[in-house]
Amino acid sequence: MPSRAATQVRVGRPPVEFTNLDQVLYPRTGFTKRDVVQYYLEVAPVLLPHLRSRALTMKRSPEGVEGHFLYEKNCPAYRPDWIHTSRVASTRGHRQTQHCMVDNVASLAWVAHLGDLELHVSLARTGAWHRPTAMVFDLDPGEGADILDCAQVALWLQERLKFLSLESFPKTSGNKGLQVYVPLNTPADFGRTSAASRTIAQILESAHPDRIVTNMRKELRRGKVLIDWSQNQNHKTTLCVYSLRATPSPAVSTPLEWKEVASAVRRRDAAALRFGPQEVLARIRRHGDLFAQLPSLRQKL
Repeated sequence: MPSRAATQVRVGRPPVEFTNLDQVLYPRTGFTKRDVVQYYLEVAPVLLPHLRSRALTMKRSPEGVEGHFLYEKNCPAYRPDWIHTSRVASTRGHRQTQHCMVDNVASLAWVAHLGDLELHVSLARTGAWHRPTAMVFDLDPGEGADILDCAQVALWLQERLKFLSLESFPKTSGNKGLQVYVPLNTPADFGRTSAASRTIAQILESAHPDRIVTNMRKELRRGKVLIDWSQNQNHKTTLCVYSLRATPSPAVSTPLEWKEVASAVRRRDAAALRFGPQEVLARIRRHGDLFAQLPSLRQKL
């Protein structure tokens, strides 16, 4: 992909125009816009099933991760006419936002070229805004806790979900924490998933009050892991699996096997839960998509 003048490259049916591909977006490592676009093109076969039919909220870093960033819900007016959009009502219903839809390789390449490093999507598909296809728990370490503390909480959470006959799937946040997804793909609204996730989180907090908190107040989170159940609301979005993060070095939200989580806790190996783009691509070649069941596995609350 040439990087001097604007260049059109066919990465699907429509051609996509790329400019300034040598711009460094991650100064610490020299990772460029070209590298970002290339990563998303290579990961597209496993990423797109988790993006299709879901409204995208972009976290754009047009100047790189050390510059300003913006969350953008409305798809830019200068988008190509082949970028599909979806209208989403606000929580108060007074206005609508028109989100970009990433449903093919070309649209993925286009948003990556905008400097959209992070891909945030709804838990519900378009046309069924009040029906989440999964329940999610976001595990975030407070001051004095780390990703290994999150991993231990994730294992306790898996055990509790197994007791409820629910299969769950862990992934890294690509930053400090972990996330646990419970695929549903059966009739359930956000009221039910919000209530269920809150109850489960509070049961674990009662069992491990010295390690877990469900209240987001920072002074209560020191040395503990916050189980953020509040992501299970129709106006919230979650970071999509395989998305890059706008961290100092390029990191990826990476699906895990439960045995990897247990091994990292046992060996006290935090590095085993951090992955860059090339490591993720190698894992996909070795394991395939560890989140492949998320769009289709049917479970009932």
